[in-house]
Amino acid sequence: MLTARERIERQMADPSLVRLHRKLSRLKATVTMMNTGAHPDDEQNGMLAWFRLGLGMRVIIACSTRGEGGQNALGPERLGPLGVLRSRELEEAARAIDSDVSWLGHGPSDPVHDFGFSKDGDATFIRWGEARTVERLVRAYRMERPDIVIPTFLDVPGQHGHHRAMTRAAEAAIALAADPNAYPEHFAEGLRPWQVAKYYLPAWSGGGDTYDDEVPPPDTTVTVLAEGREPATGAEYDRIGEWSRYYHASQGMGHWPKRPERQWELHLKLSAVGSVAEHSVLENLPTSLSALADFSDLPSDAANALRSADSAIAVAISAFPDREAIIKALAEAAGWLDIVASSAPEEFMALHGHRIARKQMEVDAAILDAAAVFERAYAVPSVISPGGAAILTVELGEGASDHKVDVVPVLPAGVSSSVQSFTHDRLFALTAASDAPLSDLYLPAWSAMGGNGHAHVKVSAEIAGRTVTGTFDLEEPFAVAPAQSLTLLPDALVVPLGTKQTEWLVKADISGVDAPVSFRTPAGWTIKKADGDWIASATDAVRPGLVEIEPQVDGRPAFQVTPIAYRHIGRASFRAPAMLKILSLDLKLPEGARVGYVGGGADRAGLWLARMGLDVTELDAQALSGDLSRFTTIVVGIFAFGIRKDLAAATGRLHRFVEEGGHLVTLYHRPTDGWNPEETPVRRIDIGSPSLRWRVTDPRAEVAVLAPEHVLLKGPNVIGPEDWQGWDKERGLYFVSRWDDAYEPLLAMHDVNEQPLKGALISGAIGRGRHTHTSLVLHHQLDKLVPGAFRLMANLVQPA
Repeated sequence: MLTARERIERQMADPSLVRLHRKLSRLKATVTMMNTGAHPDDEQNGMLAWFRLGLGMRVIIACSTRGEGGQNALGPERLGPLGVLRSRELEEAARAIDSDVSWLGHGPSDPVHDFGFSKDGDATFIRWGEARTVERLVRAYRMERPDIVIPTFLDVPGQHGHHRAMTRAAEAAIALAADPNAYPEHFAEGLRPWQVAKYYLPAWSGGGDTYDDEVPPPDTTVTVLAEGREPATGAEYDRIGEWSRYYHASQGMGHWPKRPERQWELHLKLSAVGSVAEHSVLENLPTSLSALADFSDLPSDAANALRSADSAIAVAISAFPDREAIIKALAEAAGWLDIVASSAPEEFMALHGHRIARKQMEVDAAILDAAAVFERAYAVPSVISPGGAAILTVELGEGASDHKVDVVPVLPAGVSSSVQSFTHDRLFALTAASDAPLSDLYLPAWSAMGGNGHAHVKVSAEIAGRTVTGTFDLEEPFAVAPAQSLTLLPDALVVPLGTKQTEWLVKADISGVDAPVSFRTPAGWTIKKADGDWIASATDAVRPGLVEIEPQVDGRPAFQVTPIAYRHIGRASFRAPAMLKILSLDLKLPEGARVGYVGGGADRAGLWLARMGLDVTELDAQALSGDLSRFTTIVVGIFAFGIRKDLAAATGRLHRFVEEGGHLVTLYHRPTDGWNPEETPVRRIDIGSPSLRWRVTDPRAEVAVLAPEHVLLKGPNVIGPEDWQGWDKERGLYFVSRWDDAYEPLLAMHDVNEQPLKGALISGAIGRGRHTHTSLVLHHQLDKLVPGAFRLMANLVQPA
């Protein structure tokens, strides 16, 4: 359950009058637009804020991936957990501009997922499947019926391959969505063909710190101009867009531009409703209920009902904040909409019925808000296991006592409810069946109208002589999750071949239930309980390779549930099968190495160095200000100069550490991560920008060794071709573009049809010590248990 402070913060972020004003502003327009992108944070938030809050359009963000292959500037979440985090970030970003989300991809196990970086759409479609991606967009068009589609990025060289693929698919899906012969299986689901009226491309470059579009954007055919400020908040629309982008905190978003944008230039690529020459994106579209009356050859009674509904809505909007007047006007509007729904010709309803149904839902939502019927709903606990129970509390607002109110919980499969209390507030006992399925981690959509998550409540009330209905989310997402969470410490063992060690201690911490733990051990290994812990032993000579040992709880496969909690998204979790992994490899450690690790929470390199058997100390602010000479090597993790504010103050001390004989190893940083080329490194190092040009995305890219006799490549492990095999996702990124003559490049590599890059690993003897900087994604390869990454990392941390 939310704490008092969390409820206060949410109410401060969502004042009642602002919420009511936005529910009213939805009613102005009958046009839907969809912004397509490949990752959470790809949306053009300022423009979308104007479309939704300024013009009243329904706005949908269609996103193909969950961002699970990206980076995380906040914490340790990677891959699946990062996908959960970034999904929640986009949902909260959408809430800030009152838009919907349509997900095309469903997490890392789905073919359409974020696998890192690619440089062209063809390479992306090899992984996603072009036909699959297009079909999912066709489904989204037919389901959501957008009049306007606008991708954020262009399909041009120099742009992220995921962006290029999504833009290409967005255009290809338009003709297919309108084709009655395409994907007939959709029609069995109740969908129908849909013709997108307008398809725009951005008439701006997608360049910047990351991308470098090689061709200029298309000519501008129309300019979107955000006029004035939003009446409810008094904020410029692009500022509200930044409020939305603030929620993409794991990507370092949330900026304060000196001057907010007021215009966005677009290029009309396809139009089914008129010529390219236009003054507004709304030209030749049914922009309101009144315009809709003129848009079709309607009988006079239906046309007049549409105009009357629009007039009543205008009265409600002008009556703000008079709640009684709003309710009266909207009840009248609802009555006129009922007439349209019952009397309009069938062909009109086939083409425009979704607009009428949407407006009816929006009118009901605004009436319920104006009447102050609903306050909040929450389940305690918010997560239950099969066979578990919870109490759902629905707190009604002060206006509920004036009306007959009905509350119905909408629950996931396998969960039932019974009424516990039927006073002003409603209490329901929730019970999960013993075989209730576990809740999916990734939901297919998010709606600004509510009804999100695995559970929500449906509230109906008799107001102004009619029944109005709305859906409301719970304060915290409700889910059915495993009864237990098993955490293995460590969850992976790194075993050098030839080691004299024959036993390894493993702790198995179980939470949720008190049940017996056991392990299914493969040949060559055994695990036995000893003094409350477990001892893993090799029964034969250890052979190179990876072994996975499956733990069980009460004879069933065990899960590890990872909590995810941040102020901007609330609480969530990720679950995966618990597994003990044992990597056996030819690994030699540098003698006498004493490593200090400066992490920013964005990698686990320090943990892996310790698991390799090295002497590692985590360096906090106090340790950084102390005696550094006790270390032979200091490793600075990715992003740390941008995350650790104490690190900037310690830069001079790190430089002296090198001059006096220490070895400083810096893992990759972005130019924006507090990296000053002249002050952060010991000698000048420039990080390449835009980063698209300074990365190698193919994990199988050939690696040329420029200095085979260099100390970092010769020992204690001789780095050879086999050490570059089995890499995952990519070779490296944010490669160094220029460096001081003190440094020597050790490797060269490149993607296909590109020139070699030499800034993946540079090292220089400076004073009596050494500074090494690498842009290789070593931290990710360590997480993936790639043998070569451990061998190279052991070399990199050797004393100077």
